[in-house]
Amino acid sequence: MSVAGVIVDDQGRALLIKRRDNGHWEPPGGILEREETIPEALQREVLEETDIKIELPATLTGVYKNMTGLIVSLVFRCQAAEGTPTTGDETRALRWATREEVIDLADEAYAVRVLDALDATTPPAVRAHDGVKLV
Repeated sequence: MSVAGVIVDDQGRALLIKRRDNGHWEPPGGILEREETIPEALQREVLEETDIKIELPATLTGVYKNMTGLIVSLVFRCQAAEGTPTTGDETRALRWATREEVIDLADEAYAVRVLDALDATTPPAVRAHDGVKLV
């Protein structure tokens, strides 16, 4: 299971990271460690990849299953509590992106996560993808 946090600024833009391992634009996030709760993992992953501490609780905006990788990801809309976006070991670049920029930068499977978080629809979205495209 993985978590991702879509940090939204006052202008309604989402913070995306460009990953060092694959060069893809995505919301910050990653795999839960064995002893972590979901909120702890969310806060740790976002902090590791952006140097931003998020406020908890965060709002669950979607559940996504990678049908090929067999990974379920929980995505949350987040607010920054403190920190300034900074690259690190896992992050090549950071960027505040509008809806249109998210669509242009990210693969469909990741763009939809960010768009769902920006929309903050209730109930949360439940979607499946093949790692790149929705199925």
